[in-house]
Amino acid sequence: MDILQHNRLAWNKQSRQGSEWCTPVDRETIAQARLGEWTIILTPLKPVPRSWFGDTTHQSILCLASGGGQQAPILAATGAQVTSFDLSEEQLNKDRLVGERENLRLETVQGDMADLSVFQDATFDLIFHPISNVFVPDVEVVWRECHRVLKTGGRLLAGFMNPMFYLFDHEEAEKTGYLQVKYRLPFSDIEHLAEPQKQNIIDQQIAWEYSHSLDTQIGGQIQAGFAITGFYEDWWTDEATLLNRYAPCAIATQATKL
Repeated sequence: MDILQHNRLAWNKQSRQGSEWCTPVDRETIAQARLGEWTIILTPLKPVPRSWFGDTTHQSILCLASGGGQQAPILAATGAQVTSFDLSEEQLNKDRLVGERENLRLETVQGDMADLSVFQDATFDLIFHPISNVFVPDVEVVWRECHRVLKTGGRLLAGFMNPMFYLFDHEEAEKTGYLQVKYRLPFSDIEHLAEPQKQNIIDQQIAWEYSHSLDTQIGGQIQAGFAITGFYEDWWTDEATLLNRYAPCAIATQATKL
């Protein structure tokens, strides 16, 4: 099975159907960003601290696996030169739509987040990478590629799921009303789900997911040559997962290339 191709088609489908992650920002949002009034998220709810970005004017920013017409256009409206790199052409089309509508400096490139070979070393000042590495089996190669394409002193802003999220079957918890540990970490749809569940993922064209340990998420950034210079946790909603009643579901880090 070609996992990359499956996930590309799955995100194309989700983008066409629309969701909170696939809805382009409106004209007013871009107008406010041009005036310096803007926020964007790496995780479900909490805005990223503005200090993590610095002065974005004239920065070269890579929005990594964050297509959908949201973060990339907003950053471009602040004066940055933005490249949106995503596996899904439908998500990139939404970035392109807003960019053309608002006359923004915004380039779109299609590809795998684990392979940034289309970019030269030390190309970008900042990488914005919201929760999306749940769709790759090896997150450490993503960190190495991010380190390579960043300039020295450049920053990687990354969001990812708390590993504990994948201990549970969230659909089952929604039906029963309580959480029960079901899976061993690190989790993988391909390795841990029963055959009927895996067939449903194929039939319904849902993206395959992988959990990653804190050792590979945070330790992996350090091993790649980053210093962790910022950190926060974020909650979600009870409607999204019952885990939200008990623990934060997501993590964000700021890492600086040494």
